[in-house]
Amino acid sequence: MSIRILLADDHTIVRHSLSSSLQEQKDMEVIGQADNGLSTVELVRELSPDIVVMDIGMPDLNGIEATRQIVDESPTVKVIGLSMHSSNKYVREMFRAGASGYLLKDCPFEELLDAIKTVIEGKAYVSPSIGKTVIEDYISRPDETSAFSILSRREREVLQLMAEGKTTKQLAACLHISPKTVEAHRLRIMNKLDIDNVAQLTKYAIQEGLTQPEP
Repeated sequence: MSIRILLADDHTIVRHSLSSSLQEQKDMEVIGQADNGLSTVELVRELSPDIVVMDIGMPDLNGIEATRQIVDESPTVKVIGLSMHSSNKYVREMFRAGASGYLLKDCPFEELLDAIKTVIEGKAYVSPSIGKTVIEDYISRPDETSAFSILSRREREVLQLMAEGKTTKQLAACLHISPKTVEAHRLRIMNKLDIDNVAQLTKYAIQEGLTQPEP
């Protein structure tokens, strides 16, 4: 039976290139593609893949939050982070979210194949280029200053959408909550972070990996 794979990346050319290469493998099948975190979570519910290859820097819902939701709802689905970010913070938060593997986008395609085969067997995979020190750091030293520690899941979602320029009405519609609830979350975020303007909140969201700077 083929390994059923869902690809999540906001760059179309990356998804299509990976899809073409993976479809050539006799024991693998790409069953869907998503270009943002929210649609990734929805497709997992709809398609029940075995593996999700997940970019971190995606709009609407970043890959870390999407991973957290997927693993919470579907513990049997394995997530492999595939990102250009090699810093400890990104790797640590992806594994805390429940990812089973983490690779850098400049890795050889064969390494991705190895990672898929490793995590489907219930093992963790970390790219050799990242090193064991990252996982040791993740296990031994929780980052109490991280947005993932300070803010709740909903507050992180609100902050990401705020940083991406969504209006209160757009944000409320996206998260299926009322504008008043959005305003309440915004106030709590500002109080927790001691930040009183959107520009600084946007800078913070980018620094914490909740969203990406505009190209």
